[in-house]
Amino acid sequence: MTEKPYLVSGRNTLIHKIRKFDLLVINGDDAPPIVVTFRGIKEYEGKVPENKREAKMMDMELVDVTTSDVFGDEKTLIFIQTLNGKEYKIDYSKVGTSMFIRVHQDSIF
Repeated sequence: MTEKPYLVSGRNTLIHKIRKFDLLVINGDDAPPIVVTFRGIKEYEGKVPENKREAKMMDMELVDVTTSDVFGDEKTLIFIQTLNGKEYKIDYSKVGTSMFIRVHQDSIF
């Protein structure tokens, strides 16, 4: 089994840990997908891969937070630690505003 490019910490935190793979975070059917790169986080504008194999071909890891191996259900609030030393707060109750994706902590290392 290969190592995942992220860790799950607590009830709502993801930690990105392998620079080669971007994380494509899916949180239910209605919420916009988020892409996590080694540079930061933004809303994903491209075509969402149909499955994990297709995502791997795009150098991405598909992370569905509703699956049991991640969080098990949709989340309103997710924290994501990135490789650039920042922790971002993703607040799905504020989709479409400047408060949707915010830096929560800078230089956590």
